[in-house]
Amino acid sequence: MRIGVPRERKDGERRVGLVPAAVAALLGDGHQVVVERGAGEEVGFDDTAYAQHGATLVGDARPVYDCELIVKVKELQTDEYRLLRAGTTVFGFAQLGRDRALQDAVLAARVTCIAYETVTAQDGMLPLLAPMSAIAGRLVPLIASSLLMTDHEGSGVLFPGTEGVAPARVIVIGAGVVAREAARVAVELGASVSAFGRRSDRLEALRGHCRGLPSTAILEPHALAAAIADADVVVGAVLEPGKLSPTLVTRAMLRAMRPGSAFIDVGIDQGGIAETSRATTLSHPTYVEEGVTHYCVPNMPSLVARSATLALTRATLPYVRTLAQIGVDAALRADAGLRAGLQVRDGAVTHAGLAADRARGMPPVRAQA
Repeated sequence: MRIGVPRERKDGERRVGLVPAAVAALLGDGHQVVVERGAGEEVGFDDTAYAQHGATLVGDARPVYDCELIVKVKELQTDEYRLLRAGTTVFGFAQLGRDRALQDAVLAARVTCIAYETVTAQDGMLPLLAPMSAIAGRLVPLIASSLLMTDHEGSGVLFPGTEGVAPARVIVIGAGVVAREAARVAVELGASVSAFGRRSDRLEALRGHCRGLPSTAILEPHALAAAIADADVVVGAVLEPGKLSPTLVTRAMLRAMRPGSAFIDVGIDQGGIAETSRATTLSHPTYVEEGVTHYCVPNMPSLVARSATLALTRATLPYVRTLAQIGVDAALRADAGLRAGLQVRDGAVTHAGLAADRARGMPPVRAQA
């Protein structure tokens, strides 16, 4: 099979779909890998490294998108729509749920989209999303600490506090991988952390993972509003795979926070959990509404792009090898978890959650700040 690896075009995206060692593994399986020049340069994998491992290097994206299987990181960008060719398979973070124009483009092109974010393991976990969720969660307290500083027009709260002065109060909404890692690192950095979730068993697991986590509670609007009013940082870490996120944080809740507080919506790829959430970019990551600094960057792991690329390709390579070795049709038939990642095929939406959101009429995408 011919496998293509394009240079990522999303704002601030420095990750790459396959590292040179992965290319070597695929060539060892008898496949050809076409890599766009510069695809891995910003994470320390230059064109020479790809060539030494057997990749065919090309100067633009067209030959990459002529391949049977496209392995990438982030969702297709507008200037890539024209490159799509019927019958090819795009394997990456599809993020079709929040962007009707992107959905329409892949449906019109009659390509197959297998989304990292909904590929499922036998235990129900999301093996391709999980490493990026863990990285995003670990980044949250570092970003929050910076946003509270006055050079970012923050409230001036020192994240771990100091002698006789309380640390930052952090509210984490969610109990999955992002929430777990954000809470754990925030506690380790000295913040006072509380978590809200919808399932008691997930909250119990969260408490077990985060020693020193002072409190968890079942998500209930009045209790959440009271907690947010006293918080310095609110973290949105809610995910419903393949569906748009529920709106859990109202404008009024954020208005009650101290000016200069921070709201970080990690799930912005699925639309975000606040009335005020709208996607930002790594070049312009924040905006202020109701006196609260919003950070809603959908590709946070690109801040540590080398580590993120290595973690991602470690997870995705076995799937890529299977897709290439036995073909897309056979791979989908053989693996129900991979089949859960299938979102669009031959001009039709194939994922139940995505189809339901589309049938209800997707809300317009909020303009970027």
